[in-house]
Amino acid sequence: MAYQPVLVHGQGDPVNILCVLVTAGYDHTIRFWEALSGICSRTIQHPDSQVNRLCISPDKRFLAAAGHHTVKLYDIKSTNPNPLLTFEGHTGNITGVAFHCEGKWMVTSSEDGTVKIWETRSGTVQRSYSHGCPVNDVVIHPNQGEIISCDRGGSVRIWDLAENNCSHQLIPEEDVPVSSVTVATDGSTLCAGTNSGSVYVWQLLQFREKTQLMPITHFKAHNQYITRVLLSPDVKKLATCSADHTAKIWEVDFTALAPNPNQPQTEARAFNLESTLTGHQRWVWDCAFSADSAYLVTACSDHYARLWELHSQSVIRQYNGHHRGLVCVALNDYSEAR
Repeated sequence: MAYQPVLVHGQGDPVNILCVLVTAGYDHTIRFWEALSGICSRTIQHPDSQVNRLCISPDKRFLAAAGHHTVKLYDIKSTNPNPLLTFEGHTGNITGVAFHCEGKWMVTSSEDGTVKIWETRSGTVQRSYSHGCPVNDVVIHPNQGEIISCDRGGSVRIWDLAENNCSHQLIPEEDVPVSSVTVATDGSTLCAGTNSGSVYVWQLLQFREKTQLMPITHFKAHNQYITRVLLSPDVKKLATCSADHTAKIWEVDFTALAPNPNQPQTEARAFNLESTLTGHQRWVWDCAFSADSAYLVTACSDHYARLWELHSQSVIRQYNGHHRGLVCVALNDYSEAR
């Protein structure tokens, strides 16, 4: 079974909830794990290519696995090793995948320079937006009306689905690829990570049903490539993963960034660094927060995924079984569909 009861310590009494934890990478397998025991409960072969990204549908019914040219959709509850549906249409590596909140549609990004929206039931392309250069990541704004993507050319773009156009284009650093974007669950904040190791932060403001962006800060998070940025569900933490073999946890606190009139500000102020998660032997490619924002799973090209307890900065479980580099992880331990 892919569902396993996991004890999560949140507000009030601990509650048993159903957890789906999945990893994949360059060994052409997708592995489901019992989060607490570390036992691999199911393995799906993915012979066509490596798996670049994973996404679990909000209702925990489906897993989307993004590979070289296709996305395969699997039934999480079934033991059927074959995909329910294969989404074909990209001509390059697929770098990002995300589900609409009710699973009606899915969005993907690709090195072929496009962002595509797919009808989930039929697998057909509904829309395709062009960046003109390889696209590295894509996320859906919680309002479900905007898509945010980033590319190798150095831009972050916001696509307005109602207007069917690009409403904003941001260029954090000229000619520096933007590797990853993340948007807060409450729609308040957008963060982007770059190949220079910098993080850029914007506040998202709704004005007359349109999103406006206000730059908040930017800071050097790593000395090497950032591979993933991810805001926690409670929007109090930002995780950054890097080629420097670490993941870092930053405190998201805008009040701490407010200028002090008694101190001249010569440069943008960084988020407070809460912890550096060390012990990875190679690049850290991806991460996923638990629903209560207290735990983080990292995926590393040293073949291992690790479950970190953030307050103690310690690994409480290591997931062993892949025999080539891990590049993606997905976790859904929400007690209700979201």
